[in-house]
Amino acid sequence: MQFDFATLDTAHRYKVLASTVVPRPIAWVTTLSAAGVANAAPYSFFNVMGSQPPIVALGLLARGDGSLKDTAANIIQGGEFVVHLVSEPLAQAMNLTCIDAPPGVDEIALAGLATTPSLRVAPPRLADAPVAFECISRAAIATGPSQVLVVGEVLMAHIQDDAVIDAARCHFATERLGLVARMHGAGWYDRAGTDMFQMDRPAWADHIAPQDTGHSKEPAR
Repeated sequence: MQFDFATLDTAHRYKVLASTVVPRPIAWVTTLSAAGVANAAPYSFFNVMGSQPPIVALGLLARGDGSLKDTAANIIQGGEFVVHLVSEPLAQAMNLTCIDAPPGVDEIALAGLATTPSLRVAPPRLADAPVAFECISRAAIATGPSQVLVVGEVLMAHIQDDAVIDAARCHFATERLGLVARMHGAGWYDRAGTDMFQMDRPAWADHIAPQDTGHSKEPAR
């Protein structure tokens, strides 16, 4: 079945994308307002986009009236943010921070979350998050009247100790992070890494080797 996005309204476009691009990692983003009020909010239109330099991208949707939410407004104004990944024990607190609170409400305090100072940026880190990326904004692009694409560079990563196998070689036991990811529909999540399988990346030389008999034929004359 085909879905022509030119014929769909915004809500139905969202349903098509959010129900098929799964699982999506959750960026639990902390920012600071100009008045110094901390904010935390989760976004699942998120991923890493490169490693040289290390880049993340956030798709931030606006409020129903078209105004920017606190996260987008704070990043555009202050240029700094922290992206956390969400473990299952923190899922309920994360869910509470996406409440439709009025501007200026400190969702971190509302959810009873402990914070700790970041090392390279002003917004605080969530102390219990298994992964945190301190970021600066490299671009904030209005991709439509009700959404902003933020491109950020990662300055510092914090990863919980028991998931680090070899710090010097950056080897990690990712399954120990206990992350959750966003799935389809309202309120559906996935336990990331619970049903994994592995495939080695193929090499072209190995792929063509079985077809090469080692015998060359003289060209036809």
